[in-house]
Amino acid sequence: MPRIIVGQMRLSNLSDRDAFNFLSYTRESGFNHYDHADIYGDGECERKFGRWLASEHIDRSKIIIQSKCGICLKNGIKYYDNSKEYILKSVDQILTRLNCEYLDNFLIHRPDTLMNADEIAEAFSVLKNQNKVKHFGVSNFNTAQIHYLKKSLPMPVEFNQVQLSLAFAPMISEGIEANTYSNNGIDRSLGVLDYCRANNITMQIWSPLQFGTFAGNFIDHPNYGNLNAFLGELSSKYGVSKSAVAVAWILKINQNMQVLTGTCNQQHFSELSRAEEINLTREEWYRLYAAAGYSLP
Repeated sequence: MPRIIVGQMRLSNLSDRDAFNFLSYTRESGFNHYDHADIYGDGECERKFGRWLASEHIDRSKIIIQSKCGICLKNGIKYYDNSKEYILKSVDQILTRLNCEYLDNFLIHRPDTLMNADEIAEAFSVLKNQNKVKHFGVSNFNTAQIHYLKKSLPMPVEFNQVQLSLAFAPMISEGIEANTYSNNGIDRSLGVLDYCRANNITMQIWSPLQFGTFAGNFIDHPNYGNLNAFLGELSSKYGVSKSAVAVAWILKINQNMQVLTGTCNQQHFSELSRAEEINLTREEWYRLYAAAGYSLP
């Protein structure tokens, strides 16, 4: 299983030439798993990727393509739609934009309070029977929401895409600080980390360098002086960037865990991807966690 997934959210910001160069670079560097969503660039990210596929005459079986749907924007208003009709329509549109016949993985992008598990099961079954999707998953779902879907689905939920980083680790702190009065011990995900591990659900991590919700990058940020100081020590020890060390911290948590990169810059991607070369010690892992401001009771 690829540990590093090439995120495509920013691909629409590049010209076709620059986008093609970046995508070819990732593939030539040995990375073949690409993550999309219908909302990224209002579909332009998928269209640009599809043009690259056609121009390079790439063997489809050699790459992994996944996409998501469910977040809607209409006249500046956001809402969620996980209905059968919307899922089936969206996947057809995604495949057209990507210029391919099937998705390796399809994920529901966000929980929809109005979703009906039986209806979603019907949609997934149609997509599976029509050979349009091989594997299914969710994104940003907690334990109860996954369990609700699983009671109806005829196929397993294989992925859950969630936010996690050294500076945004509630799913870690809620376990470490359980049975305390600490606010960091509040169970907000209903134990999603351990639930996914126990049920062989691959966790795909987005925003591995962010703090807060799209608040910014913690690398060299003045609010994270202690963290960056120790990241710097480990960067020198392992001969990689601070960013690679931060990603390695995530990969250390569980072998059944992948990290999505968000960059379309070749240098930044090259730096991040070296995280696979690092095997942090337990002491280093916990020291990084503490340096990020979390408590160890």
